[in-house]
Amino acid sequence: MSYTIIDAPQRSDAWFSARAGRLTGSVAGDMLAANTGKGEAAARRNLRLKLVLERLTGKPEAPGFVSAAMQQGIDREADARGRYEAIAGELVTETGFIQSVEHMAGTSLDGAVIRDGRIVLIQEFKCPEPSAHLEVIRTGKLSAKYAAQVTHALWVTGADAADWMSYNPDFPDGLQEKLIRIERDEAVISDYAAKALAFLAEVDAECASVQGLIP
Repeated sequence: MSYTIIDAPQRSDAWFSARAGRLTGSVAGDMLAANTGKGEAAARRNLRLKLVLERLTGKPEAPGFVSAAMQQGIDREADARGRYEAIAGELVTETGFIQSVEHMAGTSLDGAVIRDGRIVLIQEFKCPEPSAHLEVIRTGKLSAKYAAQVTHALWVTGADAADWMSYNPDFPDGLQEKLIRIERDEAVISDYAAKALAFLAEVDAECASVQGLIP
């Protein structure tokens, strides 16, 4: 998949505009939400409506509420990036928003390693509350939500692998970070791509249906 890098700081007006109407990594888990006994999962249905409205109005949905815990995670991201660079020995590049050329999809990376003009390794840094961080340390596994986000980013960028790191400086040395490497798996990405494109086709169809109401 080819892409364009929108050089806009995350959470800026330009960044929100670039994401409008597109399937992004942060909501990949909602797109994959399984049907319930009453039909389509509410998270999937609400996401489709959000994208339809953004495309029809040309405006991104207003940013949601940012809790104290979320703000703390945002504030600690730069420290997490620095810690990762020291551990992994990789120089991380911040990339803004990566917009797919072929599809209405995109992703925002916390970092990337770029060689010969190609993103070869992506980084996702999470700075969770202590209980969530401890769970990652104990299991060494990503939650379904974060796994979907990583798969989406690998799909959009074509990167060879992703480094996902949980970071919490309140823990003692040796437990402050947990780094997990996710290698590209074409079977997993192919399955995800099929579901993502089917979902985007639903968004296209609903947009067309609404536009058909114009007299």
